[in-house]
Amino acid sequence: MSVAEFRRDLNIAYRVCKRYSTSTMEQITGEITVAYTDDRINEIIATSISDPVDYTRHFDQNEDFFIRIPDALTVPSIPIHHDVRRDEPEATYIEALEDFLRVVVSRRIPVFSGLTYMFDPAEIQRPAFYAVYEHHGMSFLFLLYLDLSYRPLIHEVVEQGSNDVSPRYKTNRLYLEADIVPLAQPPAPAHPGGGSHPGGFSVEQVVSQTWIGETGRGYFIQGIWLDRDLTKFFSKLFLPEGKRTYPYYPFTCKYRSICFSPIDLGPQERADGLPLLSAAREVLEPHISEIQDALKEQAFNEELSVFRRVKDQIDHSRFEPLANVKVTAYLNNADMKEFIVETG
Repeated sequence: MSVAEFRRDLNIAYRVCKRYSTSTMEQITGEITVAYTDDRINEIIATSISDPVDYTRHFDQNEDFFIRIPDALTVPSIPIHHDVRRDEPEATYIEALEDFLRVVVSRRIPVFSGLTYMFDPAEIQRPAFYAVYEHHGMSFLFLLYLDLSYRPLIHEVVEQGSNDVSPRYKTNRLYLEADIVPLAQPPAPAHPGGGSHPGGFSVEQVVSQTWIGETGRGYFIQGIWLDRDLTKFFSKLFLPEGKRTYPYYPFTCKYRSICFSPIDLGPQERADGLPLLSAAREVLEPHISEIQDALKEQAFNEELSVFRRVKDQIDHSRFEPLANVKVTAYLNNADMKEFIVETG
């Protein structure tokens, strides 16, 4: 490699790294670090919830997933800024999160039951929770992010925020991002011989580098990634012919892996996603290189030869739960388009 080529590649790598947060870099490297957890929060969400409240499942016009609960909750004011070099959050942040989760548990909302809290220094307004499952001799990580960001058109302000803290607001929506991620190996403890919580997780990455180039010039340069097309390919492959579930895609390309995005988030429903993900991986992994090569040449469509060939080989009875998913568009009170997801 010449000096000019080395400088060019180094410059590309710098621009890519500069654009993405720690969490996005985790998606590239496949290493998810548990920097900090909190025993008091874990005790709160460990509470078993009997007779859980019914909630509905939705996407907003930005394709963000949320559940709607019967009665509004008050979301506390939390810090906006955090030094990503610090692994531990401020005490006031933890106290506010504890108070909020106590209310969530008291309202019989089951989505956090049985999970462990994980602080991500790069995601101060998105606390994370996880659980590890075993299925057919393999470990899987269920990872759930709770987005507490204030949305002006949706949320009702109770107390104004500032440049340093978010507003305190009321809402009957919980914005969530959930994934079941296959792990390359069982999680190891944080410290050899001690610590009840793992220090991190290594994702089983079967997808090669999904960044394939850039478009634009100067400040308007944007990366070209295959993740979105791979997600469409993975999901459409296992849905019944002609079925449309936009903006919900059950199988996703994240962390350079084949993941499953459950729409029902209770403890039993998470476990029910493991056989679906395992079955999808069995189908996809032998063809993954061919799929990537096809998508580098042409955007996803259902007439791609590799898509038709693999779809014809699938035993769709193994994916019957996906046939019951129904997505319906509607306008909310602000005349903004949203979607409700029903699972039959």
